[in-house]
Amino acid sequence: MIGLCLCSSIVCAEGIVISKAEARLTDEGYQLSADFDIQLSPTVETALKHGVTLYFVSELAINRSRWYWMDTDVARDEQSAKLSFNALTQQYRITRGSLFQSFNDLKDALTVLGHQVAPPVPVALLDKNGGGYFSRLLKKGSECCSAFAQMELDVTQLPKPLQVNALTNEDWNLKSEPYRWVIQPGAVDKETQP
Repeated sequence: MIGLCLCSSIVCAEGIVISKAEARLTDEGYQLSADFDIQLSPTVETALKHGVTLYFVSELAINRSRWYWMDTDVARDEQSAKLSFNALTQQYRITRGSLFQSFNDLKDALTVLGHQVAPPVPVALLDKNGGGYFSRLLKKGSECCSAFAQMELDVTQLPKPLQVNALTNEDWNLKSEPYRWVIQPGAVDKETQP
């Protein structure tokens, strides 16, 4: 099984910080998930309320570390979501692909937007009994591998006049710090709060 590791969040006025990250063994495979605390700056929130759609990109990955070369990804998932505001209905809308969800409150929309889950990684790819990655790690005497989580506002998706402002203005720099945690193949899943 994969061990669960969580990070503690730092209170900040605006930006994106990770409040929880986990790797869990499910029936479908190993599941990576992360909760991001998203706080929009007043400039970004004003733009959202004036019709600017915000695009957020999140990454969740399992990495294999190599002493002789750069780390490589065993599995990586990148998701994109749009956050918009409808002035007529006074509702916020999150769109992921063809699915959407509406909210009356921005805080509720940001909470749902901040919860990211990657598709399960097949057990056969990582299992420690067969020929998966964990099996090879344990045979070589290594005890673990790492997982990665990050989210950011994609300013390249903004309207062209705003892109110049967004690239030079710190108010638009909404990006979490890359967060890495250790996954141990033999540990029992447990849940703890930061």
